[in-house]
Amino acid sequence: MNTNNNTQNGGFIPKHGGYKNLISFQKAEIIYDGTIYFTKRFYRKPDRTIDQMVQAARSGKQNIAEASMASAMSKQTEIFLTNVAKASLEELELDYEDFLRTNKLPIWEKTHRLVARFRELNRTPHANYQTYVNAIENENPEICANAMICLIKIVIYLLAKQIQQLEKNFLENGGIRERMTKARIESRNKQK
Repeated sequence: MNTNNNTQNGGFIPKHGGYKNLISFQKAEIIYDGTIYFTKRFYRKPDRTIDQMVQAARSGKQNIAEASMASAMSKQTEIFLTNVAKASLEELELDYEDFLRTNKLPIWEKTHRLVARFRELNRTPHANYQTYVNAIENENPEICANAMICLIKIVIYLLAKQIQQLEKNFLENGGIRERMTKARIESRNKQK
């Protein structure tokens, strides 16, 4: 998400990209890597669930990046792709919940003691896969799946906030057409 109205080279195309600096992208990358680990460990080929979970995790991460890159030319596309990322991760969350339910393992409530511990871990500055590795690669499958659900919930929350901010930014600043018109008018006024 780029809410900075500064443009590149003084033109009407705003700065865009920078998705690697987004916490939502960084955590989505951890979710992708964790899902690769999880599906290799707990599913056997040719189970289609493997491909579906990996694709949902990949879609979450990749659509955040694509939305950020598209932001310069289309706020509509940026909002759409950010929402696709969110929807993909919601689908992935259901897969982890299905795993727990079908294996008769509990899905942690917000009040679970390990959810509180996970929240502490989540506050770690510059968190990466290694920050969560003891949970994601835990010997207990209940901890592995619930840790992934905790991470997914965090990113879904962050993406919902991004979408709200994108909407607000669009209402305040418009999109490329408004910037193009404004730049053209300013250019004509300078020529006079």
